[in-house]
Amino acid sequence: MISFLRITFDQRLIVHFVALLLPLALFSCEQADETPPFSLEVHQLTSGSQHHFFGYIGQCLTSPWNASEQYILGMEIDSIHRMPQADEAATIFVLDRRAGDQMIYLDKTYGWNPQQGTMFYWNPKQPESQFYFNDKDTTTGKVFTVLYDLEERKRLREFRYEDTPIGNGGVAPDGSFWLGLNYGRMSRLRRVTGYSGALDWSKEEPAPKNDGIFIVNAETGEKRLLVSFFQLEQKIKESQPDLQHTGLFINHTLWNRDSNKIYFFARAGWSGNRGEGTRVNVPFTVNADGSGLTRHSIFVGGHPEWGAGNILIGSAPDDTGTERQVLYDVEKMEIVGYLGDSELFPDPEGDISLSADGNWFANGYSKDTLNRYSVVRLSDGAWARSGGISKGAYSGDIRIDPAPRWNRSSDALLLPGMAANGTRQLFLLEVISNER
Repeated sequence: MISFLRITFDQRLIVHFVALLLPLALFSCEQADETPPFSLEVHQLTSGSQHHFFGYIGQCLTSPWNASEQYILGMEIDSIHRMPQADEAATIFVLDRRAGDQMIYLDKTYGWNPQQGTMFYWNPKQPESQFYFNDKDTTTGKVFTVLYDLEERKRLREFRYEDTPIGNGGVAPDGSFWLGLNYGRMSRLRRVTGYSGALDWSKEEPAPKNDGIFIVNAETGEKRLLVSFFQLEQKIKESQPDLQHTGLFINHTLWNRDSNKIYFFARAGWSGNRGEGTRVNVPFTVNADGSGLTRHSIFVGGHPEWGAGNILIGSAPDDTGTERQVLYDVEKMEIVGYLGDSELFPDPEGDISLSADGNWFANGYSKDTLNRYSVVRLSDGAWARSGGISKGAYSGDIRIDPAPRWNRSSDALLLPGMAANGTRQLFLLEVISNER
């Protein structure tokens, strides 16, 4: 029997995360003598000579499926062996699950990269037919965000801002706002997250006052600067007064499930662009109204996930120095519990995702040239591990991260992987119940 969860003395901190408060034991579906309560089955969804992927991890209620789950969003590209060129487009499509996964081509975008794709988000206010993606003007290099309607087969709106050409960095789960980032700055300072040829209007300043995280009203298009790089630098210097860096950038602007708080990283000195100065990797939270900017001294991994309320799921060492899947309270700024152990989660720093109903948790991790997935049912602690899906030998800017993404019914995950013919394709991991 494996200890599923250890909670610190104050359980009130996670009272809304009911499934995680149960005194559970886990059963290994690979080793148990009795029939496990569920199994995991993997199927390849896309095929052909072209490469197909969704992009980004399935954090914070991001799902590739529309509301009825008839369609899955994806992108088609020509090459996975290099970063895209500035004038290289990706083709946007949906798979029609009711028509034998027929691929329906919709549009093209010049604002994308192999890791994050084009930041697809179904519009929470119209999740059946509308979705967001990023694009780029190849003449000016200015990035903008598109709202597209599948039923009308057209762009409903382009959010273009001439003074600060930003792209979507995350849509609030209630659909009220989306966060805007300078993808030109990211391309310059951490290429894997940026868009080739994107304009960086703030490149002259290492911590500009006119750049950072923007927040955009999804209905009116009104935009304002939520937090600036200058503010972030000042916060960091409170504990690091001698900080020297060659330019701050922001990664992973993650809305919580209540749409009122954002967790993100302020970074500098990454991916061969270090130059002179310190490597910066500092987590922050800020409220959606711009108040409460807080620097966090506890680092819980590079790809954390929001649970309920103020709980963030991530990775950190326990008292023995063993890396664990942890529950971190962003208000109290302390780790309040642990999820599973090293048998269940061999790499807690892997890509993680909590299902829409809050009852299923997936951890995707890499071993050799394979991505594997541990899936846990939080209501009773039952778990299973998938077989490996090839990620090839790609690394760095063109790596294929595990990136699990739940469907809305919380019984399947969309995964990336390499097909037998050497192309990157979409795979489906289904949770199959063995209970009667």
